[in-house]
Amino acid sequence: MSEDGQVSSHWFDDDAGPVVRPYAMTRGRTTSTAQHRLDLIAVVVTEPAAGDPETDPTLSPEHVDIVGLCRGTPQSVAELAAELDLPIGVVRVLVGDLVHAELVHVTRPVPPAELPDESILRDVINGLRAL
Repeated sequence: MSEDGQVSSHWFDDDAGPVVRPYAMTRGRTTSTAQHRLDLIAVVVTEPAAGDPETDPTLSPEHVDIVGLCRGTPQSVAELAAELDLPIGVVRVLVGDLVHAELVHVTRPVPPAELPDESILRDVINGLRAL
């Protein structure tokens, strides 16, 4: 409602620009099929065979932005959310869409529990030096 008591016919703030609610970007979805693999440190990488996402009418501008950001340098889900100024949940759904469309893939860093023990690595280095 405007200051003069009339209902406003536009969904934007003169200072902020157009306002798009996060649920509109995800079409009301809060999860994606790839959601289980998309934690904050999951790294999103553009598929080498991915064409120009701008020509795909099924992709939103946010989808195109994610592919573009990951094309030069792989980005974590947290980095994408910060760069795009979007909630993590929205970025997870959008990345899940892109994984499903085979435009990006997601890799996860090796959990610390699965890394080799530091003493084993030292023994290997010392053995190599002895050669």
